[in-house]
Amino acid sequence: MVLLAGGCASAPSPPSKPLDACAIFKERPSWYKATKKAERKWGTPIAVQLAIIQAESSFRHDARPPGRVSSAYGYSQAIDGTWDWYREQTGHRRAKRTNFDHAVDFVGWYTNVSHRTLGIPKSDGYRQYLAYHEGHRGFQRGTYRKKDWLVRVARRVDQQAKTYGAQLRSCRR
Repeated sequence: MVLLAGGCASAPSPPSKPLDACAIFKERPSWYKATKKAERKWGTPIAVQLAIIQAESSFRHDARPPGRVSSAYGYSQAIDGTWDWYREQTGHRRAKRTNFDHAVDFVGWYTNVSHRTLGIPKSDGYRQYLAYHEGHRGFQRGTYRKKDWLVRVARRVDQQAKTYGAQLRSCRR
């Protein structure tokens, strides 16, 4: 009985104020270190990293997409093939989608690839999210144009990135 209770208590829960970057990092200081490290490594602003993770998983480590069969999993909701590509390209073979540090490194890597191959600025939450969701080829083909719901989500991601950015400027550590 004690083991069961202990196991449940150790599962990471989402931050209590997921739309407030300052509160997120106050509650999870290690997340600030992870996002800062990914920003230095890949150049993707912390605010964009957070906005993508928030949209994809609501900061739930074990998130899965609702109502459909998909290999998307974890904070980043990366599908198996893209996650394997990331691990191969970065040499981070033991990376786990349920690990926040690994997930933000993945987001930084993917947005960096989108910047290099598609010319999308790393600070452009709207287009970065569309490329993240649709994949690079899907973005190039404009598959998102027939998905009004996705365009709305991408606008929310962009707005949330701007909000996180303003919050981070006011609470700089």
